[in-house]
Amino acid sequence: MRVPRVLAIYVGRVFLLSTLSVLGGLIAIVALFDVIELTRRAAGRPDVPFGRLVEITALKLPFMAIEILPFAVLVGGLVAFWRLTRSSELIVARAAGVSAWQFLAAPVAAGTLLGLVAITAVSPVSAMFYARAERLDSTLLRGGAGTLGLSGGGLWVKQRDDALARGGSAILHGERIAAVGPDQLTLERVSVFRLGPDDRFLERIEAERAVLEPRRWRLEGAAAVGAERMGPRNAILTLATDLTVARLQDGLAPPDTLSFWALPGFVSVLEEAGFSAQRHRLRFNALLALPLLGGTMVLVAAGFSMRPSRRGGVGLMIGAGVAAGFSLFVLTKVVGEFGVSGALPVMLAAWTPTGVGLMLAVAMLLHLEDG
Repeated sequence: MRVPRVLAIYVGRVFLLSTLSVLGGLIAIVALFDVIELTRRAAGRPDVPFGRLVEITALKLPFMAIEILPFAVLVGGLVAFWRLTRSSELIVARAAGVSAWQFLAAPVAAGTLLGLVAITAVSPVSAMFYARAERLDSTLLRGGAGTLGLSGGGLWVKQRDDALARGGSAILHGERIAAVGPDQLTLERVSVFRLGPDDRFLERIEAERAVLEPRRWRLEGAAAVGAERMGPRNAILTLATDLTVARLQDGLAPPDTLSFWALPGFVSVLEEAGFSAQRHRLRFNALLALPLLGGTMVLVAAGFSMRPSRRGGVGLMIGAGVAAGFSLFVLTKVVGEFGVSGALPVMLAAWTPTGVGLMLAVAMLLHLEDG
């Protein structure tokens, strides 16, 4: 029993080193293309330094690592198992009576462990850095679009406000929020802070209720308080806006900016406010499936790369393995869209690619072992 255990640890070490190398290479390639894209977008903005673009990309690196981890495990496994097969190490082990299931135990455990580390340790860092990268992108490249925040049922909104000063902004805070329908949203106990272009305070509005209407907020029971004056109580005031209910929902903490640990609580907050939480539920279940997907990708790689080289067609099999991984990626995106739209249950949409890959891998390994 000692030989299979030592062999499994050896194969697991080779697999882990190969996977980490592939992951690093893929992250570098994706980061390079991201910098190129950001440079293209900043071509008409000479005031945006190149260093800030590099900073945006650097902040996205943990998020990129989580997104491409399954593909890195697949390619790293293909490379590792192909090298071990070409050097006849796996062939000799199998000829000595060691089952593929025995020496694949450590690589599968390593792939699963990488997924666990990604969702438990890397995900909080990824969410924090990605949210900062999105804020920098919004400020530098998207003209300072408004920012939103939702917590405990309350809403914070920052938007453009040129009524008192050109280039000014307004910050709205409502203690209670309710999405009554697809085109109607109300806030209770609202405070509005109107600022100049240099963030200088200009006016404050306190209102009992705010209703989002086409191209404006209608503030009911409002009182405007300036530096030296106070408006009439119970007045109805308006505040121009280009926000809609759909844009508000899209801007409320996108799933990518929330960690694995924060997603369940935010789903509850969204549903209490009357918003759809399909995207956040899908993201949470996809992260939950990541460890199993990591182990599955190891089995897929083994099924496509452990064919003896003397039989020929090794390159074709490895290419087929890469194609299978790409197909699983496409399947993930397709069923994910069905899940977001409500056509499929969220759990089914999130776990289907993992289930399909696992069944494919087990079938291939059973055929490889038993013929």
